[in-house]
Amino acid sequence: MIHDFLQSWSLFGNTYLVGWLIAATLGLIGVVVIARDQVFMGAALAQASTLGIALALWIGAALGGQAWAESDGFLTAVAIAVSVLGALLTSRASGPRHESREGLMGWLFLLGAAGAIVVVSHSPHGMEEVRRLFESSIIGATRADVAVFSTALRATAAAIALRWRSILLWVMDPVMAAASGVRIRGLETACALWLGLGVGLAIRASGTLYTFGCLALPALIAKSLCREVRSMFIVAPLAALLCAVAGFVAANHFDFPPAQLAVGLMAALLPAAWARRRLRR
Repeated sequence: MIHDFLQSWSLFGNTYLVGWLIAATLGLIGVVVIARDQVFMGAALAQASTLGIALALWIGAALGGQAWAESDGFLTAVAIAVSVLGALLTSRASGPRHESREGLMGWLFLLGAAGAIVVVSHSPHGMEEVRRLFESSIIGATRADVAVFSTALRATAAAIALRWRSILLWVMDPVMAAASGVRIRGLETACALWLGLGVGLAIRASGTLYTFGCLALPALIAKSLCREVRSMFIVAPLAALLCAVAGFVAANHFDFPPAQLAVGLMAALLPAAWARRRLRR
């Protein structure tokens, strides 16, 4: 099995690396999302990014074949922009005069899911691209993608390390964090921007299922295995990376879709983590 996987490296090495880097990066970001009980935000932003790509495809068709409007860079930029806007919208404070975060996330999820199909419904090429995103096909990554997601992983780890104490206090006890002088609103905005950027980048390369799976499942696994939030920042990316590596190796050997198998392994590992938590108690 390992031998077959190594032989395929010359063809799919970039795809493997990008998939693993996305898993580790979103695994880190997902800890903040799960620790704050906002798991549905990941699904909502993934759908919003899909809508962004659909809008970019529609713009490219409307402009009559302009090279820049049909480039991967333009598609990615619009996906990131819509994802960031969605993250900022859903991070706004809820209260009597505002819609709840859950309500905004539900609205964003449904808008993205329905809007993406409607926008490209008359474009065969657009429908094929949206279908690819829904199916999470990660084949076709380039060396540029490897560089982008390698930078994203390093930047995410560095940002967490620099604001380690503030982030820990904020996710564990926002009231205490505010009383201790942590700028809660600024931290929420920064995390929303980073979440939107991470999801927007990942959705173009790996699709909806893999993006949301890597964002939510490893952090949920870490939450069940760890007693403290600080440990989750280590366990979550390791769990994501382990499942991604095992999933890609097995998918190459048994001819399965790699993204779906990797997410399936993460989903299968979560009940085991729940069982271990119950036994520990």
